[in-house]
Amino acid sequence: MRRINDVQPLLDGIIHWDTQQAPRGADLTVGHVYRLTGPGQLDFGGSEFAEAPREQLTPTKADPEDSYGWWRLDAGTYIVRYNEQLKLADGHIAHITPLHRLVQAGAHHPSIRTTTTGQALETLLTVGSAGCHLKENARISLLEIFQAA
Repeated sequence: MRRINDVQPLLDGIIHWDTQQAPRGADLTVGHVYRLTGPGQLDFGGSEFAEAPREQLTPTKADPEDSYGWWRLDAGTYIVRYNEQLKLADGHIAHITPLHRLVQAGAHHPSIRTTTTGQALETLLTVGSAGCHLKENARISLLEIFQAA
């Protein structure tokens, strides 16, 4: 597999490219945070699949003059929807990993490989026992895109 260095043309919803550009790809940003409110379910054949129900959380501003608010997350599991969407071509594989600073802030998400394109991009965020505060549009993940050989 060969890494694609210029990922900007493969992304929609970029907040600020000069900041999000990374040597190996691009940083992805938080667009929405959802609290899980019940169980999902999976079966062997897929006919009984049900997505876990969720509730969208609203960020709060420390000062009404602030441009952006914060999600003040307690320990637990959340869904994060990124601002960015992928526009992958055939043979492209996206690899998404948590940024080290997300882990240092007390949260993490799994590494993801996907070929999904044009849909909302989400990950499962786990917040440690002390909680974690995320600011709107915070950069939390590294996106790398590869071309299959």
